[in-house]
Amino acid sequence: MRFVADESIDRQTVERLRQAGYTVWAISETSPGISDNEVFAIANRENAVLLTADRDFGRISWGIILIRLAGMTPARRAELVAEAIRRHEATLPNVFAVISPGAIRLRQPPETSAKIG
Repeated sequence: MRFVADESIDRQTVERLRQAGYTVWAISETSPGISDNEVFAIANRENAVLLTADRDFGRISWGIILIRLAGMTPARRAELVAEAIRRHEATLPNVFAVISPGAIRLRQPPETSAKIG
């Protein structure tokens, strides 16, 4: 699985995910200061899930993980994010996920069942 971590994601989380074998592009390393639209475009171009702690990405779009773990140590936050991703890896590209203390919420796109023919 591939991720784009926007600038709101700390280095420990990026490194923890890399250690777990995930490909992670960290905007802070490659393109600091770019706009949210550019970050989102990179994630789409790379077919990657976007990791963010920035509520500006709160518009519902699929393939985004919003991390709401303020007040935790970076090491604890990194472990919780890695564990949530491990547990829900198969569904993450197709949901809007929110990781908060003690929970992960997954919002799936509405089903489209209409067929033409």
